[in-house]
Amino acid sequence: MLFKRITQFYVMIVSLVSVVSLVYIYAYAPKSMFVSREGVPHFTPSVSHPETGKPLSVGELIRHFRGD
Repeated sequence: MLFKRITQFYVMIVSLVSVVSLVYIYAYAPKSMFVSREGVPHFTPSVSHPETGKPLSVGELIRHFRGD
């Protein structure tokens, strides 16, 4: 009986910590959730290649000009 109570308490604490952590992250989101390492917003639309017209991601464009 004691083991069952301890297990229930442990599950309750872990669940509570998980829910509180998720609420905290969504309420006070860090800036890193909105931009990439290069400072580009995550949902930036693609840009057109001037010669071919193919779409390029902004991250690919940054890596090209940075020399990666």
